[in-house]
Amino acid sequence: MTVIQVEGVFNVRDVGGIPAEGGRIREGRLLRSGNLVAATPAGLAVLEQRISHIVDLRDDQEVASAPSATTAIATTHLPLFLGSVASFFEDDMSLDDMYRQLLEESGERLADAIRIIARGEPTLVHCTVGKDRTGVTIALALAAVGADREAIISDYALTASMLPQERNRRIVAFLEVQHPEAKHAVALATLSPADVMRRVLEQVDARWGSAAGYLAANGVTDAELDDLRRALVED
Repeated sequence: MTVIQVEGVFNVRDVGGIPAEGGRIREGRLLRSGNLVAATPAGLAVLEQRISHIVDLRDDQEVASAPSATTAIATTHLPLFLGSVASFFEDDMSLDDMYRQLLEESGERLADAIRIIARGEPTLVHCTVGKDRTGVTIALALAAVGADREAIISDYALTASMLPQERNRRIVAFLEVQHPEAKHAVALATLSPADVMRRVLEQVDARWGSAAGYLAANGVTDAELDDLRRALVED
């Protein structure tokens, strides 16, 4: 995987280079990031050179409050959370519980995101900070084509170190005031522990047999899974 500097955007990387069954993940094919609201003209120029399609996983309220700085790149909006982001903090949900709910309730939209990746265009997937919704989507795409599991987990875990510390301090201070009794709020907002993604993938295997099995259960066809492998894996 390669970290990419995009002015005004944090947590940007290309997951290419990860080992996979029969080869490795293609470079330049699947990127991930936080939102693009503060992307500068120079940052947008970098993105426009690298990607052809954006998958925005945020809900309508998030998009309205932080609209993307680019309209030049084709964008598909696939909100993954059925409830509001604030509700996860109000319910003091753990990362494990949030990801489990995401898998159980947003399977069709996760499948739609995978179908876009399977087209083979250079694609950027993002949500607000590029941690949770993006993390699960990228992990499923990679796992479905046989990418090395520990490399998938390491890619997910990298996010915590790529979130701006000023942003984290501001968010933690806000959460301490708004949700003083919450046990999981800071983790929800700032952390991406490797063990959490490891458990997610283990749960997917236990319930659906594999990531490919999960996607198939949500309508992705064998032909589309073949397309995904051709799009992402090079010999």
